Amino acid sequence: MEVYTSDSSDTDSREQKTIDFGRMNLDLITLEDHLSSPHKALAKSKSDIETLLLNHNRLVGLPSILQQFTNLKILDLSSNALTQLPDAICQLPLVTLIAKNNLLTNSSLPKSFMTKQQTGNGGSTLKELNLSGNQLTHFPEQVTEMRQLKYLYVGGNKISSISKDIWKMQGLHVLSLGGNLINEVPETVGSLSQLQALVLCDNLIENLPMSIARLKNLKSLLLHKNRLRHLPKDIVALKNLTELSLRDNPLVVRFVQDMALKPPTLLELAGRMVKASGQRPGPYDIPRTLAEYLNSANCCVNPNCKGVFFDNRVEHIKFVDFCGKYRVPLLQYLCSSKCIEPEQTALRAPSSNNASASSGFMMRKVLLG
Repeated sequence: MEVYTSDSSDTDSREQKTIDFGRMNLDLITLEDHLSSPHKALAKSKSDIETLLLNHNRLVGLPSILQQFTNLKILDLSSNALTQLPDAICQLPLVTLIAKNNLLTNSSLPKSFMTKQQTGNGGSTLKELNLSGNQLTHFPEQVTEMRQLKYLYVGGNKISSISKDIWKMQGLHVLSLGGNLINEVPETVGSLSQLQALVLCDNLIENLPMSIARLKNLKSLLLHKNRLRHLPKDIVALKNLTELSLRDNPLVVRFVQDMALKPPTLLELAGRMVKASGQRPGPYDIPRTLAEYLNSANCCVNPNCKGVFFDNRVEHIKFVDFCGKYRVPLLQYLCSSKCIEPEQTALRAPSSNNASASSGFMMRKVLLG
């Protein structure tokens, strides 16, 4: 997987004004003592500090003295025993807040991650929020108001669904939801136009929405350890996708000849005949409801078939060859089982280096093993 670094890592560490109290076995009382004692805080003014590292301690809460760090940009609270993030923490001008591997629940999060001044215009200084490895049971709705957030990590929780308001987070570059209990991905995910990495691995997902194909800037899509049997056919439109992880899914290994085809209704058969004949009934020739029905026809995806279908269709899995090395199962709809084309032999391990000359926008890695 490609490494996506947050904005905070771009700053020269030598120029950062940092206090590092990580891995010091501190509890709440000893931490407050350290922060209150100038000699222990390296004689720095609290207003000068931009980075405060409190990771890997024994903190169950945060001292009120944190509010005096008025220029704090980075706060690392990871790997403690925190059961509450106070609302006051959101009054700090934080760019990065890391609170992974704690005991946080949905009710213990701030009601809003924006300051009172920021609430008016919908802005926020926070660019990276990491709540992975906690005890969240549903997607934290308050983060959807953070339009400027670029990196959101909420993996390793017990989240069962993704908020339909996720579309509001137009600034997101990385959305990490791996290791949860998610069984459905909303269509609104496809509205995240700036998204570059989508991590959905180790969940209970059976289908992906067609809107995934609208993520034109997506580079990495991690789907391993789910319940996927096929992918949306339009996924091949993701020209920037370079990493697709599919291992440990019940993906089919052969073509499905006919998946529970039900006999077409008389209405369906009549509609197909009308469309096949090329007739175009006028507005006064047939009832309006029938005209609307005829306009809802879908074309069969088999290029050798000119047929259409309405409500009755054959679901078929077609394997698309990526770079001559991997075959990805995509779902397509046909008007009849007769339109299923014979499976062609896939080129799985070409010895020639010419394989690298395949279409430049195709995926360079498909991790199936």
